[in-house]
Amino acid sequence: MKEKDEVFKETFTKPSDFEFSGKVAKVFDDMVNRSVPFYEEIQRMIGDLAATHYQKHSIIYDLGCSTGTTLLQIHQAISGNVKMIGIDDSLDMLDKCKIKLKDAGITNTIDLQVEDLNNGIDIADASVVVLCLTLQFVRPINREKIIKKIFTGLKKNGVLIIVEKILAEDSSFNRDFIEYYYEMKRRHHYSEMEISQKREALENVLIPYKLSENITLLRDAGFSHVEVFFKWYNFAGFIAKK
Repeated sequence: MKEKDEVFKETFTKPSDFEFSGKVAKVFDDMVNRSVPFYEEIQRMIGDLAATHYQKHSIIYDLGCSTGTTLLQIHQAISGNVKMIGIDDSLDMLDKCKIKLKDAGITNTIDLQVEDLNNGIDIADASVVVLCLTLQFVRPINREKIIKKIFTGLKKNGVLIIVEKILAEDSSFNRDFIEYYYEMKRRHHYSEMEISQKREALENVLIPYKLSENITLLRDAGFSHVEVFFKWYNFAGFIAKK
């Protein structure tokens, strides 16, 4: 039973920058299901893609693994013991992740590590790396370095799977897409105040790129094959193969 997200329900004089705190970790699963369009389907798609491109005896990395939803989805999609590493900079999120993995009976094949991607990342012997709604929280100045590190650490034919909030290619559509997104949140029973306060809290923390800018980032890092597998207004999923 997911606890309901009411993080921004009370009035703040000025919301502080968004953090993946204990308060957020407690309700995170409800938050993403109500805030990210087709979240459950995106997770299923990530599982499909990971299962297709996983190479035996390699490692799967989930960077920004939060409460472990993606790790669990991939674990279910791939039969047999698969070594996975989940990385997040929030101890509160990892504590929630440990509980979910334990409840699912997974105790020894997933290694959880505390690291801030802004400080760099070491990837080795990987066939699949996932950045699900994570890269957008990395400072832009560090994104190129991280993507290059991932490319270097991937095996031949290994893949990087990314899901991001994005900007429209033509800025004249940004306002429309954002309004469609807020309407989705209203349908999921967020109030105008909750929508407004969360937007303000995320303003300096979540910095989206255009889809084309993300693809350029991947190609510049050396990925030769890049494809979009999901698109909904201002959200996109794409996969890049080494």
